Amino acid sequence: MAESPSSAVREARRTLGNRLREMRKGAGFTTARAFAARAGWSESKASRMENGVTSPSREDLRQYAELCGAPDTYADLVAALHNIDELYVEWWRVEGRGLEPVQRARVPLYQRTRRFRVYEPSVIPGLVQTPDYARVIMSRIIAFSGIPDDTEKAVEARIHRQRVLYDASRRFALLVEEAALRARFGDASIMAAQLGHLLKAASLPQVSFGIIPMSADRVMWPVEGFWIFDDRQVLIELVTAEVTVKQPSEIAFYTRTFAELAAMACYGPQARALIADAISALG
Repeated sequence: MAESPSSAVREARRTLGNRLREMRKGAGFTTARAFAARAGWSESKASRMENGVTSPSREDLRQYAELCGAPDTYADLVAALHNIDELYVEWWRVEGRGLEPVQRARVPLYQRTRRFRVYEPSVIPGLVQTPDYARVIMSRIIAFSGIPDDTEKAVEARIHRQRVLYDASRRFALLVEEAALRARFGDASIMAAQLGHLLKAASLPQVSFGIIPMSADRVMWPVEGFWIFDDRQVLIELVTAEVTVKQPSEIAFYTRTFAELAAMACYGPQARALIADAISALG
């Protein structure tokens, strides 16, 4: 597994590695070299796993459990590995069957979340996308990634997820850079409809919609798009992978980042004026 930019992944690997080291020592293998020789590995392989540099495979974990005389620990070790795998998921691993399964997989997370905080620097957030706007983006992702074309099903799944937006018991803080209003996905009519829809969604009482103007005196730089779901987890979409953050200290850091960005944004009439300007610029 490639090294993740998230310290949560590194910390989780180190925690699992420490557990493997303790098991190995408890079984009488005083050095990684001694254990590696018994397992038929190189010493460097065992050291990398125990130091959290790389993640073990399930077969590696089976050997630790069996050679350390603790076969009943195997299930727990695999569960720990599964949690690490969830933290950093490369897109090729989840998009191989198309985009529709990815869209539907998020439904349970959306349904149990009461407070959404969303920051997008360059696109309109999925919660407030029109079908045509979403279709343009998804068709481009499919073409670029060379994955099965399930555009229509993926768009349908994304629009289905938007139902939570109309639940007045939830709260949505949506934040974009002004550039997201200007970046064209589709022709002028698609963009005009999208921006018009944005005006309607922003008027919902449960929605706070902020725009960081290009003229803002910045105290926080633009960062990668991220979504905070309650105070339980953060999703960050990178070019090659999706990172899931569940470590409280990292969630707190993203919460602070969101607050800094939100403080620079304009809302209400000023935000609507920026959207109207973007519509006018379409010609």
